[in-house]
Amino acid sequence: MALSVPRALTRRLPRSTAGALVAGVGFIALATIAVGTIVVLGGRDIGAPLPPTLFRLRPELSLFALPAAALLAVAVPLARRVSLPSVAPGTFVLTALGLALVLRLALNAARNGPSDWWIFFDPRFGEGTVEYLSALPALDFGVPLFLDRFAETATALPVHAVGHPPGLLSVVGVLGIETAPAFAALIIAAGVLCTPLVYLLARELLREEWSARAATLLFVFAPNALVYGASAADALYATLGALAALALVSRRRLVRHLAGPAALALATFFSYANLAVGAFGALVVWLREGWRPALGVAASAAAGLVVAYVAMFAVFGFDIVGALSATADVYRASIARIRPYWYFLFGSPVAWMLALGPPIVLFWLRAVAARQAVALALGAVVLISSLGGFTKAETERIWLFLVPFACVAAAAVLPRRRLVPVLGALAVQAFLMQVLLGTVW
Repeated sequence: MALSVPRALTRRLPRSTAGALVAGVGFIALATIAVGTIVVLGGRDIGAPLPPTLFRLRPELSLFALPAAALLAVAVPLARRVSLPSVAPGTFVLTALGLALVLRLALNAARNGPSDWWIFFDPRFGEGTVEYLSALPALDFGVPLFLDRFAETATALPVHAVGHPPGLLSVVGVLGIETAPAFAALIIAAGVLCTPLVYLLARELLREEWSARAATLLFVFAPNALVYGASAADALYATLGALAALALVSRRRLVRHLAGPAALALATFFSYANLAVGAFGALVVWLREGWRPALGVAASAAAGLVVAYVAMFAVFGFDIVGALSATADVYRASIARIRPYWYFLFGSPVAWMLALGPPIVLFWLRAVAARQAVALALGAVVLISSLGGFTKAETERIWLFLVPFACVAAAAVLPRRRLVPVLGALAVQAFLMQVLLGTVW
């Protein structure tokens, strides 16, 4: 079966070609930043204050930043220590999980203190007025009726509620969550669980313990994962996407063809973006095993989605087609209408790569040159997502579900001696992003 893998994809590119790839992407990124800056300075609003990102230059250095800086400084040598073979895998995973939680909380409190863990979700303030809790009245008559009427009433809901499937709000209704701190606790707890999933995904795809640990630590320190990990629902969606990917690429047929589609259906019930995880899984299997197994994964995933949403319609009356149509209508009438496709065709991936961290991007691109399956599959998904144009701008947050895959890809070629400098650079970038730049999250 391995013979069915395209032969060209099994050969490593020359070092010079890898360098050209990195240089080419770097040139495109600089050109994208320059063009966006010129357009904005010329007076045109393209929906990206600091193009191509949604960041704004908003420095704020308070006493709350000191604990964050100290913890980041201590975390880098601790990460190096737990990456050593002498540390048991279980101890490593628990330590990485603890690091991710502590660093996300500390960094997200670096501007205004612990209130920033939940203020963005509060329907009384700022972005909270269009976030999920502003849609709580739609749950007044219970989750079943909410699902039954979602497609018909979605356009009347706040933008974040209509922009996503009703999975998260359904959980909010079932759990009886009514306050921003409780909602934030759900997001933070679920989001940080992506950390052990990255470790398991890297073990599955890279097959080396050190590489799996490197991938996990890259994810722990990835700037966008840290900055948005305690302030955006996309952190929860990333966890569900990583779980689906882990199942879809499993070498165990039962897991791949049953658990994989089920996990993918669950992930897409929370975020439409997680549909890309199905494509990612099929591409990885194709590059690793050939087209027949990949076709099986794609067929299983598609069948799982059909079965899941037909069942949702039969039991609750949830109309996925109508929900997608409502989302598309709202998206076309939203700020996306002023965001030029020609610019964000390049701007969206560049914004994501900038927030992901240039060190991770560098090694991901080197992994592409090395013909690593996970790196090539991620590249294809990023390209398709950009061409689709449904996530123009905000991709430093919206594409958070792709961060685990980038970290696994980068770890595949990351030399051991580079781990500490890379983690240090990521920690510095994350801190500077938090104290110098501002977003609505």
